[in-house]
Amino acid sequence: QVQLVESGGGLVQPGGSLRLSCATSGFMFSSYHMRWYRQAPGKERELVATITNDGGRTSVADFVKGRFTISRDDAKSTVYLQMSSLKPEDTASYYCYAENSWISSYQYWGQGTQVTVSS
Repeated sequence: QVQLVESGGGLVQPGGSLRLSCATSGFMFSSYHMRWYRQAPGKERELVATITNDGGRTSVADFVKGRFTISRDDAKSTVYLQMSSLKPEDTASYYCYAENSWISSYQYWGQGTQVTVSS
């Protein structure tokens, strides 16, 4: 059974930091590119960060560049999103997403974790 379980969200003040984790199971983690998306109320889901299956390449959206970092630990089948200098506009539900590096139709989503940035 495939599972992607996000954790680490919560309430943080502007300028603060959080580290999100996405623990996975039920598929060959090392064969999957991993992404973080987010969705704020009333807005479309948007891509935040990507890391390739071998960890060799990462990318982040312009709106979080210099503030967010994506990483992975294949031994733990877990992907992370380190978020710093958080802004109120970062408030959203953050979702973990897995896409097979060979067969893109093999895709899995997590249930999301809420991040609220407010004073």
